[in-house]
Amino acid sequence: MSLDRLGLNVPALVCGLDPAAAGQPPERARQLCDIGFVTGERVTVLTRAWPGNDPLVVLVGHSRFALRSAEASCIQVREIA
Repeated sequence: MSLDRLGLNVPALVCGLDPAAAGQPPERARQLCDIGFVTGERVTVLTRAWPGNDPLVVLVGHSRFALRSAEASCIQVREIA
């Protein structure tokens, strides 16, 4: 599933980046990778802005980032226990 669909406070691992599937330019993958969204990294959606749920505040590793839903939709994740 993509990160923008992950529930709040649900731990997950990054499985890959797919900007084309989200209608984003190819360089978006490099930008996300540069800030820590790499395969195997742990991520958690901490909160979503109100109203509209955009942007999301995401914990990746030990860093927090605000991502637009369009950016988060490029990040493929799988939930972990």
